[in-house]
Amino acid sequence: MAVASPAVGHVARAMVAVLTGLVLMAGNASAGLAAPKPSVKQLKKELAALSKESDRLIEEYYNGRRAQQQAERTEKAARERLAAAQEVYDRESLQLRTLAVAQYIGGEPNQVALFTASEDPDGLLRRLALSRHLIDVQDARLRGYAQVRDERRKAEEEAAARSEELGTAVADLERRKEKAEKLIERIRDRIDELYTAPGVRRPDGTWVPQLPDGSENITPRMRLVKTLIKERFAVPMGIGCYRTIQDGGEHPLGRACDFMLSHGGAMPSPAEVKRGYEIANWAIKNSRRLGIMYIIYRQRIWHSRTGTWRTMSNRGGTTANHFDHPHISVY
Repeated sequence: MAVASPAVGHVARAMVAVLTGLVLMAGNASAGLAAPKPSVKQLKKELAALSKESDRLIEEYYNGRRAQQQAERTEKAARERLAAAQEVYDRESLQLRTLAVAQYIGGEPNQVALFTASEDPDGLLRRLALSRHLIDVQDARLRGYAQVRDERRKAEEEAAARSEELGTAVADLERRKEKAEKLIERIRDRIDELYTAPGVRRPDGTWVPQLPDGSENITPRMRLVKTLIKERFAVPMGIGCYRTIQDGGEHPLGRACDFMLSHGGAMPSPAEVKRGYEIANWAIKNSRRLGIMYIIYRQRIWHSRTGTWRTMSNRGGTTANHFDHPHISVY
């Protein structure tokens, strides 16, 4: 057997050391990449912190709304004062122009000139007294005009200031509202992540069917989906699930619910149509974790197998074509 020289042994030991270091580095990198998932306790702690921050932002939002309403009232009062000042201003301007014309032609409107060549002394004195009186009236009107002009200018400046204040308040309010809404959405997403559909999921992504139970006659999986949607989107027009009509769907099996957006087969309002899209998008986002099989909304169907929407045939009505509700079926 050949014996390795000291030099060769030294190189071998160096290579082992280098390889060992690389293995340790790789292990550390892998540990860093595969960070452990947060526990339910950690998620609940984070949710509590987010909820507290959300409450603070919502309080700021409502405080901002009150400030906005006060600014609107102040601006309205300023505009009313401006309108009143403008009315007086216009009236005084007309009177001032009338006086100016009368002064130019030598007397008050609809009167002859103050002086005539044949005027007797007593008449002249009476005319002079009248002239003095008219000058006093003119001075008073001039002073009144100046006051009205100043009040009008002040009202204009105040209205402009209130309008600017209102614009600033509205812009700030919108920013805070948007921030609060985003934070609330994060909180809701975190809450959703705490739940996974009950039951057994097969390797191909489908789930083992469940039997309905409880007074609603729906499966535990459907009940979870219904509860989460009700808490998140309210659905004020009601939710219909189990029904006995055998139509080939999942309602008689307790595996489907309709989330109504209007009553009596009427077309829903734009706000409710938007709510329907939000429910459908939420169901798609959480379909794998919650065992959602397919969604029908506005004459289209989305199936978890394909992950895409396709158009459905016309079934002859608002409700039959699912324009007034999203339908969700679970495995």
